[in-house]
Amino acid sequence: MVFPNCDQNCVLVLGVGNYLMGDEGVGVHVAQRLAEYKLPPGAEVLDGGTGGFHLMGHFEQYEVVVLIDATIDGQPGGTIRLLEPRFASDFPRSMSTHDIGLRDVIEALQITGRMPKIYLITVSAVDLEPMTIHLSPPVQESVGQIVNKLHTLLWDWWRERHLASAAEAEEVLHAQV
Repeated sequence: MVFPNCDQNCVLVLGVGNYLMGDEGVGVHVAQRLAEYKLPPGAEVLDGGTGGFHLMGHFEQYEVVVLIDATIDGQPGGTIRLLEPRFASDFPRSMSTHDIGLRDVIEALQITGRMPKIYLITVSAVDLEPMTIHLSPPVQESVGQIVNKLHTLLWDWWRERHLASAAEAEEVLHAQV
């Protein structure tokens, strides 16, 4: 993942899904868990619930959006994939119960020319059981893996950005002497 070189509203980690349908809520579980960690300036986390047009404003405010969602793709439960969709048609076809809302948001962003860089992390769902907040064991394990990886990536991005800024400032200072 390549993150931007900015000071505010740089990266949004957006977990989506229906929290009350078992594995379908994996994105929400990731967002809630990642929100418990201290994140670097410029990185934010949002529980996007079941998506829809109310999320469009959030997409427009950030240069990069990391979207986490469940998918039913025939892979073993808990399989994690990283995609870089550029168009609504690039999203997996079997993308959960809120598929239409997210695709509509992406299409609207494309039309308005306000599309951020999007990374999509999908987790293969096992159990779409209504009225349960519990994840299947393999999907629960993937939550921890995703949270740890994103936390590390966000801090690495922040350190790299600030080291580069410090080095640039030092070069400018030495050039003026």
